[in-house]
Parts: sequence; C-alpha cells; structure tokens
Amino acid sequence: MMDPLAALLNLTDIADAATGARAAVDGAYKHPAMRRKGGLVAAEVSLRSAVASLSLEGTEYELAEVRSGTVLDPLVQGALRVAEAIPSLSERWQSAPRQVLAKLHVLAGTGVIPTADLGRPVVPLDQVVSYVTQGDPLIRAAVIHGELLALQAFPGVNGIIARAAARLTYVASGLDPRGVIPVEVVHASRAPEYVGASNAFATGTPDGIRSWLKHVTTAVALAAQETHQIASAV
Repeated sequence: MMDPLAALLNLTDIADAATGARAAVDGAYKHPAMRRKGGLVAAEVSLRSAVASLSLEGTEYELAEVRSGTVLDPLVQGALRVAEAIPSLSERWQSAPRQVLAKLHVLAGTGVIPTADLGRPVVPLDQVVSYVTQGDPLIRAAVIHGELLALQAFPGVNGIIARAAARLTYVASGLDPRGVIPVEVVHASRAPEYVGASNAFATGTPDGIRSWLKHVTTAVALAAQETHQIASAV
C-alpha cells in the first residue's frame, strides 16, 4: 500500500528534523534511570503531560496541585483518565482507532459535556483513521494531531483528544513505547507557536504543513531533553 504521507518528508528540512527527533528519543531511552526506574519516569511524564495538555485548553493548574489529588475540576479529572489509559489503549490504537477515539471522548468528556454526546464525533474521521498505520511514526503522529485539531471533532475536549491521539501513535508505533517523552510539555511551553503552526497546518498548504511538522519534530527533540531531566530527578 502506498504511504500517503511519504511526500511530506520531502518538504524542506523535514526529513532531517524527523531524523534528529528520533535520535533524540533514542538517546533519552539510553538514560541509566530508564532501566531501573522506567516506570516512575513514565508515571511522572504522564502527569506532566496531562497538566500541560490542560493548559493548552486554557485550564491552568500547578503541577503540585494536580499531583496532590485535590483538584476536582471535571476537565482535569478527564485529562488524568486519558493519560492513565494511554498504555492500555495503545494496544488497540492501530487495529481499532475509531473505538479508541470514542473511548478517549468518554474518558475526557465525562462531567464536561452531555452524556448523550460522549463517544460521538461531530464530523467524519475517515481521513484521520486512515493515517494510523501509515508511514513514518513521527510524521503520522503529527498529521493525526493536526487533523484532529483542525476538524474540532470533539467539542469541549478536542485538544486533549488530539494530543492523546498523537501520544498513542508515538507509543503504539514503537517510537516511544514506554510513553516517556513529554511532548505536550514542550507544546505548552511554546503555546503561541503551537497554536500558530496548527492553524497553518489547517490551511492545507505546503508551507502550512511544513510549519506544523517542523514544530512537532522540534517539540519531540526538546521533549527528549525533558526526559533526561525527569529521569535524573526520579
């Protein structure tokens, strides 16, 4: 089957950026703590990523506050449920992406949106799910992420689901099998660029798509540096 995303690697600097990001992820996995405390690293990354994803939705809480378990905001609880479910959902992501997206909607949206709307995207997702098993994992994750942001298929929790779908792709594809690369943290730290690049992607122009891919590949590389810091601290 022809890879519909292969041509994106021909955009200026994208192939090199993707190669560099993958090398950075590989380097993070070589940190000594990954052998002894990989589970602790993954748990910390999961929490930080959830808090960062919330901040991109305009819901700001301190990491320590969320860690304490005292924040009862339904959107926070939904984001935490999504983060906790990533390992188990990644096992089904490539074989049943529609069902996984529906499950993410239920997890993220319970208490936030009407129960009758849970698990029901408001637009077709055929194009998005067609990318789940196609081509370079990093490019694939970026496109799925960007497409879901552009489609606004899950009002109220759409960004959380889009970023979770990207994380699922990193994990299920084997790029980041243990879920220890906190890409959402970097997206949040560069929020204006994240928003601008995702809006550029939504235009569908080569320059817009390139801008988004450049942002995502850079974010993955920088997130791998965050992994080193987290692994050194746990």
